[in-house]
Amino acid sequence: MRYQISGKQIDIGEALQTHVKAELGETVEKYAQRPTEAIVVFSRDAHELVCEVTIRLSTGLTAQARGHAAEIYAAFESCREKMDKQLRRYKRRLRDHHKDRVTPVEFDGGSSYILAGSKEHEGEEPESLQPMIIAEMETKVPSVSVGEAVMQLELAGQHMLVFRNSKHGGVNVVYRRDDGNIGWIDPRHTK
Repeated sequence: MRYQISGKQIDIGEALQTHVKAELGETVEKYAQRPTEAIVVFSRDAHELVCEVTIRLSTGLTAQARGHAAEIYAAFESCREKMDKQLRRYKRRLRDHHKDRVTPVEFDGGSSYILAGSKEHEGEEPESLQPMIIAEMETKVPSVSVGEAVMQLELAGQHMLVFRNSKHGGVNVVYRRDDGNIGWIDPRHTK
């Protein structure tokens, strides 16, 4: 597994990197058979230190966790425990996903845009109804089943996931509802 360990305005020492590789490697190997990459980022949020971990699996799934504490090792341990809990919770589904899928998840390219908010012009009439694009990025849209999309949504801790439904090839959306349930939008026309 490849490790990318970095700090945002924090100096990451060799001892911490070794600790992260050993502990995270042990946690991931228990549940996910073929991890390919782990991205660990340490940062500061006011008086606390934050650790964010993203693990990419060879099947195309991504698991994410975030932990924070007053000390850097404690922040990592908090994050590692959350990752352990997520992977343990989805262990059976991860194994089933791996068994049913013989090839890695395919990704289609897409464009993602960040639009300017309207808070700065509250009370004023906008000059145009066209939103102002602040940034444009490339994004990946996975081709997965609805069950795999829901699992990816849960593992990554996301609020919404756009995916190509592997059953019929249409673009679908799964999202976390305010009531705690998961919503699924399938816009294809049915008779």
